[in-house]
Amino acid sequence: MSFTYEDVGATRKPGHCPEGFRPLHLRTRIGEGHEVFRRAAEAVLTWEMHRAAGLGVIAAEDRAAAGVDVTVTLGGVIKAPCRVVWTVEEHRRAGWAYGTLPGHPECGEESFVVDRTGDGTVWLTITAFSRPAKWYTKAGGPAARGSSTPTHDGAARRCRGCAGTRTPSPRRQDRRRPARPAQRISTPAPSPASSDGTATRPSSAPEASRRCAGRIRTV
Repeated sequence: MSFTYEDVGATRKPGHCPEGFRPLHLRTRIGEGHEVFRRAAEAVLTWEMHRAAGLGVIAAEDRAAAGVDVTVTLGGVIKAPCRVVWTVEEHRRAGWAYGTLPGHPECGEESFVVDRTGDGTVWLTITAFSRPAKWYTKAGGPAARGSSTPTHDGAARRCRGCAGTRTPSPRRQDRRRPARPAQRISTPAPSPASSDGTATRPSSAPEASRRCAGRIRTV
């Protein structure tokens, strides 16, 4: 089977989206330190992040590698056949991308990359471009496409959980902290943006265990 789109490998080009496709870019903080990076990278490379997000994964190999076919399933109903188009395993960066094959409800490519920046912070970056390929994704528009897959924020939560970090829930934070006088409550600052204008989602995650925040679209 051949890919259902032409610009194979385009997720490796920062900021590039082929004409006629809609882009997606999500960057989420996982934690910090070499061990967090190692665990998160392993979770991404061995399909663990996808499975922890509630997706079924049928792969020809236990580890992502260029040319490996993988079918992602949701609820045993939606089946999304893909093929890994590139991988990267470096000292501070690891991940891969897959592209759609015939039978996938959408058409395009998606990458999942974990990297550790100079200050030790570990990030998960999901980049994708896609367009509908089935009659129901074309007819239903964004609502139908979005309802067919879990959130990318959920993917980030799962990756953070696999890496052994945790973001405390708001309720628990409230119970631990005494109430402040109303006049001292300030409005939270907006989320910071990266140099390319893409919003990032910082986490207060101390060491522990939890799952994360986002939308795995399976492209």
